[in-house]
Amino acid sequence: MSVDSVVGFLLAGIGFRDGLGKKNFFIVNSKTNKAEIEEVFKEYTSKNDCGVILMNQQIADEIRYLVDLHDKILPTVLEIPSKDKPFDPNKDSIIQRVKLFFGGDITNLK
Repeated sequence: MSVDSVVGFLLAGIGFRDGLGKKNFFIVNSKTNKAEIEEVFKEYTSKNDCGVILMNQQIADEIRYLVDLHDKILPTVLEIPSKDKPFDPNKDSIIQRVKLFFGGDITNLK
């Protein structure tokens, strides 16, 4: 997530660092490369103690193929808007799956 999103969630009490220095969050900035984002996504989606992964949609777009391939119920991957870019429901994998489930056209979401 972006720095602003992570700080907001940390202030709300969501987030921790254990005694070994492992965090349950990852900050993506302009210096973060795609391989790092992919590695952290794979790590977090393979954890059995994680229920929800929150990602800014613009970061999810960078690894869209991985996000779309993730088909497990847990952890659920939720894409959230960022302050820099408006949320596009047509890109959100959960919204696409819901529309597909109900037989809707997922190409022109309104």
